[in-house]
Amino acid sequence: MRERAQLQKEVLQHRNRMRKLLATLGCWDDIGQKAFAQRLAHNDVRCHDGTPLPPELLQRLQRECERLEFVEQQLVKLDRTLRSALPEPARERVDHLSHLKGIGGVGAQRLALELFWRSFNNRREVGACVGLVPQPYDSGESQVDQGISKQGNRRVRALLIEIAWVWLRHQPDSALTRWFYQRTQGATASRRIRRVAIVAVARRLAIALWRYLTDGIVPEGAQLKSV
Repeated sequence: MRERAQLQKEVLQHRNRMRKLLATLGCWDDIGQKAFAQRLAHNDVRCHDGTPLPPELLQRLQRECERLEFVEQQLVKLDRTLRSALPEPARERVDHLSHLKGIGGVGAQRLALELFWRSFNNRREVGACVGLVPQPYDSGESQVDQGISKQGNRRVRALLIEIAWVWLRHQPDSALTRWFYQRTQGATASRRIRRVAIVAVARRLAIALWRYLTDGIVPEGAQLKSV
């Protein structure tokens, strides 16, 4: 899964470089289409004034397209073999997580392999493992909230926060979504308050998913995907 994330990052880097190169000449063509490489081969991409691209830029874009195609092929090949390489317990965890709306196949695989491969005794261990627990400072009369601990697997922590945002959109009737909007509604809910609240949602979601996998308890108000 880490190699897959690296390949996705390389795909994004290639596309961003191509977009920036085209933007210097006022060209905003959609490079995500497969026909873009064919248009480059026929020199059919134009600058903002309708003139052909400079030869040096055209050749560089063609090389970027070749590298992009190679990385995309590696990504497709990896996706085909990844699931079959997983142990049976990991595949079962992936299937269970994928049944929940808001959690896709890739996110389920990353959670199953990066977090839920180990066993936890209680919810505090789950939150501490991903570094989403509060870290207060208490010394004498000084009591300061230092935010979250940020210990453990930073990739899982970032993934949980990303899934938490998606959860709000796809699970509007869940208890976690209602909890988030109750604390961020009103004019006083600044961007900082929303960021703090989404971190709390991510921690609660990790605990809810742990209970879902170990005890079969569906998160309160959550909906399952139709089979």
